[in-house]
Amino acid sequence: MGGMRRLCAAAAQAMSASGAAVTVMAEDGERGAMVATDLTSERLEELQFVLGEGPGADAFASRRPVLVPDLAGETMARWPVYTPAAGDLGLRAVFAFPLQVGAARLGVFEVFRVRSGQLSSGELRHALIFAEVALTTLLDGQANAPLGAPADGLVGAVEHRAELFQAQGMVMVQLGISLAEALARMRAHAYAENLQLGAVAAEIVARRLRFDPDQRSPQAGQGEAGRQT
Repeated sequence: MGGMRRLCAAAAQAMSASGAAVTVMAEDGERGAMVATDLTSERLEELQFVLGEGPGADAFASRRPVLVPDLAGETMARWPVYTPAAGDLGLRAVFAFPLQVGAARLGVFEVFRVRSGQLSSGELRHALIFAEVALTTLLDGQANAPLGAPADGLVGAVEHRAELFQAQGMVMVQLGISLAEALARMRAHAYAENLQLGAVAAEIVARRLRFDPDQRSPQAGQGEAGRQT
């Protein structure tokens, strides 16, 4: 589950959020495995399934994103028990995205904020990308899991993909480019150095490899700017 947790952490950072979580759910709404960035996000995620109401539960049931920029606004009538309980934990805004493909629903991805406010267009785009990556990793895990495997087995195959996406996000920030361009730069470096893309991603996440916008190629050397010994 460490890979999915890193994916949630990268999502929270990209969207200036206090936390994020991915929950695997059965078609009947029964909750399976859950991964969150921190204890508060974990409690917020658990809360709505204990109470039977909340943005994540609604996103899963309706198959549509549920975006709540101000929890203290008009949600009391919608979630009369969840709203005050989540507010007591410091939650001010929550954005929930169903993880689904076709008729199949696998779970929900949620982003939490301790301040109210809409997601910017860029943040919403990032949220949809992270939700897509979470869905893809769950599908990969489901495809590789034996029949009857428990829900937490679905998140066992996320390590490589989550690390790759985290590295992609780091390069995006370092160079001020899009996610697609960041991946292209990583692939070009892997090709030039005869390395596997996963190995490049691991070096970036470990901060042993950094892409410098002022250089034509990544820096490898001492300290934060490069490869450590």
